[in-house]
Amino acid sequence: MDSTILSLQDVNVYQEGGQQVLENVNFKIDKGEFVYLLGRTGSGKSSLLKTLYADLPLTKGNIDFETFKLHDIESNKIPFLRRKLGIIFQDFQLFYDRTVFENLEFVLRATGWTGKAKIKSRISEVLIRVGLGSSESKMPHQLSGGEQQRVVIARALLNEPLLLIADEPTGNLDPEVAGDIMNLFHKINNSGTAILMATHNHNFLTSHPARILTCKDGKISDSKA
Repeated sequence: MDSTILSLQDVNVYQEGGQQVLENVNFKIDKGEFVYLLGRTGSGKSSLLKTLYADLPLTKGNIDFETFKLHDIESNKIPFLRRKLGIIFQDFQLFYDRTVFENLEFVLRATGWTGKAKIKSRISEVLIRVGLGSSESKMPHQLSGGEQQRVVIARALLNEPLLLIADEPTGNLDPEVAGDIMNLFHKINNSGTAILMATHNHNFLTSHPARILTCKDGKISDSKA
């Protein structure tokens, strides 16, 4: 049985503004796999990730994720794609005028969840999973940077995604907190969720070795190849 959940074939990646940054990208990610995405600033990492969750258009090549064909996706299908993808940003992108609970509730309601009890139960589950079981009523500014990132991870897990896409998720955190967040990612990965993580932190490659995709000179090389 094919365990591939994400497949890219002959993909060209463009930055916002239309400049090509990566050419002829080919790789697959299997269910439950952990993959690092490396490369210097400007090498195309973020643009590739944005193309995967349809924030940037795919104009050349094929990307298949689960039942979605991104080269042919209609705009009204993009929210459904993002339910199956968990997206984790470096800069958190939380609502700072809402509690932790309200931040997560917003995402659930936006993705079709109804019923107060069901929503409350799901939010409690994901917050416990990321170690923030008692933080529902706190405002983001009352949390440390590491705790805010845990809220972002909880938000990404709400719809039980097959794949987490993380763009420099520890970039704004001090080394000890970054290590704790990395351990959380591996815990999530060990439970069966695939992870594609862009990072500049080469210490992770030693402490948590995994497959590496490297963006360099407009191409992607794969340590698995």
